[in-house]
Amino acid sequence: MNTMALSLLLGLTAALANVFGGAIIVQKHWDRSYLKYFVALGAGFMLATSIVEVFPASLQLRGKDAAFLVLAGYLIIHFFEHTVTPHFHFGEETHEDVFVEAHKGYSVLLGLTMHTFFDGIAITSGFLVSKWLGWIIFVAIFLHKIPEGFTITSVMLASGRSRGVAWGASAILGAATFAGVVVMAALRREVSFALPLSAGVTIYVAASDLMPEVNREPGVATALVVFLGAGLLLVFDRFFHVH
Repeated sequence: MNTMALSLLLGLTAALANVFGGAIIVQKHWDRSYLKYFVALGAGFMLATSIVEVFPASLQLRGKDAAFLVLAGYLIIHFFEHTVTPHFHFGEETHEDVFVEAHKGYSVLLGLTMHTFFDGIAITSGFLVSKWLGWIIFVAIFLHKIPEGFTITSVMLASGRSRGVAWGASAILGAATFAGVVVMAALRREVSFALPLSAGVTIYVAASDLMPEVNREPGVATALVVFLGAGLLLVFDRFFHVH
């Protein structure tokens, strides 16, 4: 399978994980306690991937300018997720009072849609550089896709939307992920621009979205899973990456 077909297939897989995450909320009887470990594992793996793998590859493609693009990617997501949106965090949203006005739920959807679009950009950009980088970025992104779908569905419910509309919001995130894959496949010559930009987005999601959720959990078990996530990336790099 060529790299573009593979990136499309994996982009679709990541998109479906968003929808599955939404289904966990829609189906009340499904257990959701394990999701905190997905968040912690994803935080560690994503942070390690962006710093150890994506950032060095970006520097090779674009030199020092890559650092400015990484910063730009970080700030873009900060603007959409935590500047133009209300109170928002990963995990089940139970603060209905924050979302009394329905449009606030949609502003969260906008922020997460921008973020998930860049997830798709990141997957294809990785494969344009190497299969190794594409696969490792896909794993990093996939690990937080279920909590992402879970989050937007609960936010929409908290803002008074129906279960159907709430689950549809998770499908929108999935569609945005796949759209990012397709757009980057069409603009493959811009990979030296897109890869560092998506690195900044990944760092933001890991450090500013996921890590605060880990820190909210009592005890040390969830916090230790972050180290497991980072350690997994280092093991993959040491034993499976042909440098």
